[in-house]
Amino acid sequence: MKRFVFLSAMILSLLGLRAAAEPLAIGAAVPAVTALDDSGGPFDFAAYGAKGYALVYFYPKADTPGCTAQGCSLRDAYSELTAKGVKVVGVSTDDVAAQKAFRAKYSFPFPLVADADKKVTAAFGVPTTLGFAGRQAYLFKDGKLVWRDLKASTAQQAADVLKVVAAP
Repeated sequence: MKRFVFLSAMILSLLGLRAAAEPLAIGAAVPAVTALDDSGGPFDFAAYGAKGYALVYFYPKADTPGCTAQGCSLRDAYSELTAKGVKVVGVSTDDVAAQKAFRAKYSFPFPLVADADKKVTAAFGVPTTLGFAGRQAYLFKDGKLVWRDLKASTAQQAADVLKVVAAP
């Protein structure tokens, strides 16, 4: 039985079906990683999160029900989030074209980053399954991680973040 479990884990690992790393710890710096955003330009996470609040949220796949609900939650509360000083960026392993179409279709007022090579998910320690990023959220303040949600909500994502920034 032990041999079967070991072999199964090895096969899944080799196939890239499940990849996991340790998620960022509270107090960690914003990872110094760059990827292309939905416009095809470079997005520098460390620079984006250096001052004020920055929410980096991960979702599995653009234009799917849960991912749309999560993004729309943040879109619908965007004015309240920005009034509290929160910048927002979404990340998935989709390509630039998919991110651009997803952002346009739902009028997201924040950038979406294409992490097709999974450098960003690896830097944040976000697990991937079958190549899709896990649903997680990381809130930074002045470049340091102050809150993380390792099983991020879909429709309640904005409310969860607003509770954190309202706390003393």
